[in-house]
Amino acid sequence: MRRRRRRSPESTRERLVAEAGRLLRKGGYAAASVQAIADRSGVSAGALYRHFASKAELFVEVFRDHAKRDMAAIDAVAASGTCIERLEAAVAAHATRALRHRRLAWALLHEPVDPLVDAERLVYRRTYCRHMAGLLRQAIAAGEIPEQNVELSAAAVVGAIAESLVGPLSPVAGQVTAEADIVAALVRFCRRSVGAADAPSLRSVRRGARRG
Repeated sequence: MRRRRRRSPESTRERLVAEAGRLLRKGGYAAASVQAIADRSGVSAGALYRHFASKAELFVEVFRDHAKRDMAAIDAVAASGTCIERLEAAVAAHATRALRHRRLAWALLHEPVDPLVDAERLVYRRTYCRHMAGLLRQAIAAGEIPEQNVELSAAAVVGAIAESLVGPLSPVAGQVTAEADIVAALVRFCRRSVGAADAPSLRSVRRGARRG
C-alpha cells in the first residue's frame, strides 16, 4: 500500500495564507473564520494555530503577500516611458487592481480589522509613498513637474487615491461609476496635483488597466 506523503509545514502555511485570501475575496473578514480557513486548507483549527499565533497574524501574512504582488505589478507598469507616464501607469495599475478585486481590496485596505493588520496597512502605505516619491523626484529632475516637497506630495497623492476608492470598493455603497472612468479621473487628478501639464496620456492609463 502506498504511504500517504505528509505535507511539509511550509506548504501547509502557504495553503492557509492562500485559502484565507480566497475567503477574504469572497466575503471579507466575516467569511474568513478560523474554522472556514482550516476546513478549506484540509487541517484542524488547532493546526492553524501551530503556524500562526493568532488569526490576526495570519491576516497580516495575507496582507503582506498581496501587498508584495501589488507593488511588483505597479513597478512593472511604471518601468518605462516619461516620468509622468510612469506616474500615470502606477496610479492606473493600483486603482485597476483594486477595482477588479473589490471585495478583497476593501477587506485589505478599508474594512475594520485587528490593530496588527492595521499596522501592516501603514507599512504598505509608506512603501507606496516611497515609490511615488521616487517617481516625483525623477519627474522634477527631468523638468516635467515643478520643484516641490516630494514626500508631502507623494503622501497626498496616495491618500487621495485611497480615499477616492472607498466608495467604489465598498460592498454596501452601490457604486455605479464605470471602472475606466474612475481610473481616468484618478490619473487626471494625480497628474494635475503634482503640477504636470494637463495632457493625460491615454496610453499609460490603458497600459495600467491591461496589466492590472
